[in-house]
Amino acid sequence: MNVEKCVIIGSGPAGLTAAIYAARAALDPLCIEGYNAGGLIPGGQLMFTTDVENYPGFPHGIMGPEMMKAFRDQAERFGTRFIRDDVSEVDFRRRPFTVKTPDQAVQAHAVIVATGARANWLGLENEQRLAKSGGGVSACAVCDGALPMFRNQEVAVVGGGDSAVEEASYLTKFASKVHLIHRRDQLRASKAMQERAFKLEREGKLALVWDSQVIDVLGDKTITGLKLKNTKTGQVREMPIKGLFLGIGHTPNTDLFNGQLELEESGYLKVRPGSSYTSVPGIFAAGDVADHVYRQAVTAAGTGCMAAIDCERWLAEQGIE
Repeated sequence: MNVEKCVIIGSGPAGLTAAIYAARAALDPLCIEGYNAGGLIPGGQLMFTTDVENYPGFPHGIMGPEMMKAFRDQAERFGTRFIRDDVSEVDFRRRPFTVKTPDQAVQAHAVIVATGARANWLGLENEQRLAKSGGGVSACAVCDGALPMFRNQEVAVVGGGDSAVEEASYLTKFASKVHLIHRRDQLRASKAMQERAFKLEREGKLALVWDSQVIDVLGDKTITGLKLKNTKTGQVREMPIKGLFLGIGHTPNTDLFNGQLELEESGYLKVRPGSSYTSVPGIFAAGDVADHVYRQAVTAAGTGCMAAIDCERWLAEQGIE
């Protein structure tokens, strides 16, 4: 079996940036871009994003799918080869490494893991429909909160941890008021983050909505409100809003690597600080699969660059060029 120099798993900003750099370094990379399993759809999370306004180089914004097509075209231009399939199994215990899809097995001297992370959703039908259509439902305030549709409007954030408070705090810069909806009567966030939330509440920028669960998202083309159920009394009421942001965390797509690579307690891949090196020499990680802090397209692309350079240098050390 022919052994690939570099196999890339995933095709979001991290995976495709790694592909561009690896191809330009004459590593002849093979990118297994995913199909529909575990969040590994071709193009990653940006395929569900409408306007991307915070990526450098696009002063008037760009549609998420359009951006990812440009990434892919650039990678292909420099010689990246693609397999549109899901990875079903990996063996990183011995070299060369083995990466399997339902239809074939590929061996590689080095692998870049860029499988990303998926946002946690409430699982409501209209929530998903409006999120996919750009109708005012989002899982990333930093990505979408500054869009004109949310400015000077009342919006809501669901969650009670640090992520939710951070999202809500960010949104107060643009929205007329932010409602932070939590199913319990106290926040799970750190003390510092709780103090920030209470300060924003005193300033009238944030309203804490306790003991409440979102049971429906209202609206046809765009969100018009939420249906809330009190978790203690069972009382149901409607809240008119113009935007909904989910702050209930992300789940990294690392199931494939359990027992193969060292993970953080949170499930993200553990990398050597300041690099993309994982616990197994020759396996590198890029993007949201190893980043539980920033989770932005631009930072994912940056770590994709790092992974390709680390991979190139490691292969050279092994005498593989």
